[in-house]
Amino acid sequence: MVPQLKTTGSDRPTTPTEESSDEPTTAEILELLGNEHTRRVFEAVAERPRGGRAVAETADVSRPTAYRRLNDLRDAGLVTTEMTIGEDGHHRERFEAVVEHVDISVDGGEMEAAVSRRR
Repeated sequence: MVPQLKTTGSDRPTTPTEESSDEPTTAEILELLGNEHTRRVFEAVAERPRGGRAVAETADVSRPTAYRRLNDLRDAGLVTTEMTIGEDGHHRERFEAVVEHVDISVDGGEMEAAVSRRR
């Protein structure tokens, strides 16, 4: 028997840089975090907020891969971005994980993911 997938809701603060206010489904969460590169990128920003280049270096992935995964994580509401202006006048995006816990449970043949976000 294949477990059915569903997601539970949570109160998630929104910021102007978030693209979507929809909660990710259990399948989307599992797909995202089931990818090794995405996990490493997420772990890098969960450790502390970072810019894209620093994420790529810390996660040991290419810059295009880091930005692609960061965008996926942002679209799922697991990461937020903030635009900063450096002393040199250049704009930089800073990425920060907003997830405190991801809980996966299996009950009665159904798999459920619950995401707890920092407030």
